[in-house]
Amino acid sequence: MGKQVPTASTKQSRKRAPGGWGAVSSAYGKGGKGEPPAPAADEDFPQRVWLYASLGILLLAFALRVYALDMKPLHHDEGVNGFFLTNLMRQGHYAYDPQNYHGPTLYYLTLPFVWLAGLHTFLIRLVPALFGVGVVWLVLALRRYVGAVAALTAALLVAVSPACVFYSRYFIHEMLFVFFTLAMVVYALRFRESGAAGDLLAVSGAAALMFATKETAFISVGTVGLAWLTALVWARLSGRRGRYASGAAEGGFAKLHREGKLGFALAGAAALFVVIWVAFYSSFFTNWKGVFWDSFEAFDVWGKTGMSEFHAKPFGTYVKWLVQEDVAVLVLGALGAAVALFERRLNRFAVFFAAWGFGLLVAYSIISYKTPWLVLSFVVPLAVAGGYAVQAFGRWVSGVPSRGRRAAAAWALAAAAFGLYQTYVLNFREYDDDRHPYVYSQTQRGFLDLVREIERVGERAGTKEPGFATASPEYWPSPWYFRNNPNAGYEGQLASSYNPQKTLAIIGRVDQLPQLELVAGDNYKRVGDTYPLRPGVSLVLFVRRDLAPKQ
Repeated sequence: MGKQVPTASTKQSRKRAPGGWGAVSSAYGKGGKGEPPAPAADEDFPQRVWLYASLGILLLAFALRVYALDMKPLHHDEGVNGFFLTNLMRQGHYAYDPQNYHGPTLYYLTLPFVWLAGLHTFLIRLVPALFGVGVVWLVLALRRYVGAVAALTAALLVAVSPACVFYSRYFIHEMLFVFFTLAMVVYALRFRESGAAGDLLAVSGAAALMFATKETAFISVGTVGLAWLTALVWARLSGRRGRYASGAAEGGFAKLHREGKLGFALAGAAALFVVIWVAFYSSFFTNWKGVFWDSFEAFDVWGKTGMSEFHAKPFGTYVKWLVQEDVAVLVLGALGAAVALFERRLNRFAVFFAAWGFGLLVAYSIISYKTPWLVLSFVVPLAVAGGYAVQAFGRWVSGVPSRGRRAAAAWALAAAAFGLYQTYVLNFREYDDDRHPYVYSQTQRGFLDLVREIERVGERAGTKEPGFATASPEYWPSPWYFRNNPNAGYEGQLASSYNPQKTLAIIGRVDQLPQLELVAGDNYKRVGDTYPLRPGVSLVLFVRRDLAPKQ
């Protein structure tokens, strides 16, 4: 890296299922073996339609996340993450730093990919992109809890959400974090009904991976717990008969207790959590300070950062951003929350997802520190609540299942079409336009012109490793783009002079131009006008005169 600054199948029935078309199962766990039966209350929803629709949504999610994945320049944070990954691959070294960075999972889960195919922009971004598709798959797994139409609609909303697509195409921790959070919830719901030790282990593993990905996991876990408590309290206060599964009393911890396996299962889950935590934070048993000090210090560091003026923004910022970019999810989520709270037959799961989504929205709004990628944590549960609103609309339109389905499909497709258009504009046309709130200090596409110009300097000098100096204190993600050049320098300040034999080019910031011209003298020539790095930061380039392009 050179001289760098480290830093169950169902059949269609003509008889309407209890609770309305698309309602959820109430028979889970009654087989006595903890295996989920076919979703009984979805029996009027054609399984072929479910399979084809699910496959289509997953393919759409995949295409939006991987097409032209390397088109957008790496963000500053992506460049730093790429630096850590490069060092991990080439030097076998990574040590968690709670002062500046998130958890280790991103690097270690990407490592097998780059081992097999090398360090490439497309490849490192492929990992969060695949986790983004995985989030859509997990939403589909919620069918038995909120209904087929609700799950399909929610998955479609997530598949085309501008936020979910944009940050699935970023080499940062957020999409992995959202995946592990949702996986924890999905398997907790399964365990509640199955009482299977395997499901409990999955809950523990997902929770551990959450904490090994981002220190903000305590906020998400706390909000999920409060959301479930809200659903329980609301069910008791409302006194309404539920539409949710009734097999829970046969599953969960009660089932393990009856079978005499509760202590063993709890010990296994706790051990799995500890093993995952230790493995990642110790850099797989090479950095014990990362386990016994740094992994805990991270909570204190984040607490101070969260309430500091760093990235501080007003209370209503997230709502404003959602209105501008993900308004369909916000509006449908609010409607879904109202339906879940006040419909005649209560669905406790729908109340839970609505409380989870809006609970996180409020929690992150209270915290001073605000960055746009944090919206992912509440966009997904809000999309589930939004899917429930569309399903309820279909039931309300008509008692005829096919007509209700068509009405719900029209709503879902209209919302998805709007989100898809916004996603297209944001991800494939205006991905570096900071008028979009999700485009946050994004590296400008013009920066790649600077990268290509340095490469041409090397071609004219007959080397693939041209030596250059970076006087600008702001240069990320340059170390990623010149990761194969050991002669790349990132001093971050002007030198009193440069050796033209070693330093073939000098990169500076626009406000350094007068000093750069003095230092460059007759040995160097300015090439090009300015090269935008990010909003408010532009760079200039001086090239050794004999290597400068001929005018």
